[in-house]
Amino acid sequence: MTSTSPTPGLARFNDLEESAALADLHEACASTEWANRLLTARPYTTADDLYAASDAAMAALTAADLAEAMAGHPPIGRPAPGDPTSAREQRGMAGASEELKAEMLELNLAYQERFGHVFLICATGRTGEQMRDAVRERIGNTPEREREIVRTELGKINRIRLARLVEED
Repeated sequence: MTSTSPTPGLARFNDLEESAALADLHEACASTEWANRLLTARPYTTADDLYAASDAAMAALTAADLAEAMAGHPPIGRPAPGDPTSAREQRGMAGASEELKAEMLELNLAYQERFGHVFLICATGRTGEQMRDAVRERIGNTPEREREIVRTELGKINRIRLARLVEED
């Protein structure tokens, strides 16, 4: 039997004042359009409803909206100082060798030169080597192909962050 009432964390999110809910959503994703779409769709009955709304909002983002969302992400291997979320998500780079960190820096710069934005990947659970291999593979993509991969990766990141948000009591 499936419960149709929100979990305590989801109920808390549903009940937040608009400004507080918007702040929480901006912690998950820097896109104003994405956050506004999720905000206006409240209340959510289940976390799956929230994730589906997130996926739909992500699919609707323009190139400018995606650029805004990407601007909220630090380069792989260089989590934002004092940001426990990026440090946790990039844990796979924390124990990487100095050689791998230097290579990631070079690859990040080359990627940014090619595409005009940071290399974005859902880093949760990935090793430094896996992230390096992904940037090596993706740097040869067309800008259009890469934009769609970034959209998919952002969607994965957003789901992880939203799960953390609504699972907290």
